[in-house]
Amino acid sequence: MGEIAINTIRREDPEADIVRYTVPGIKDLPVAAKRLIDSGCNGVITLGWVGKTQLDKYSYLATSIGLITVQIMTSTHVIDVTVHEDEAEDEESLKEIAIDRTRKHSVNLVRLVRDGKNALTGMAGKGLRQGYRNAGQLD
Repeated sequence: MGEIAINTIRREDPEADIVRYTVPGIKDLPVAAKRLIDSGCNGVITLGWVGKTQLDKYSYLATSIGLITVQIMTSTHVIDVTVHEDEAEDEESLKEIAIDRTRKHSVNLVRLVRDGKNALTGMAGKGLRQGYRNAGQLD
């Protein structure tokens, strides 16, 4: 997922400075995101894979709350790209979800950082999904 995010960001904005920070597990993502922001990053994308057990889901919930807290504390976007192992029946479908979600959210991050708060306005209300088929526009 990391390589996909980096390649997508480079394609969308060749001038972007990319800093990669790898952590041992998803619960370490909030502090890594905060450290990146403190070092001058204008936006962060986190990539994580969550197992099927209830404990895995609780770990993700704690991580998500931590990432939201980092966003509030820093007024900086932290785009969380997470794939849950129980989202699909087979590994190939999980891979497709991970690739699609990573690419789409990487583009979202570039647009928010480079183009500002209204960069995604044209996409709102269209039922666009990351990792799944689009749901369709609201009437």
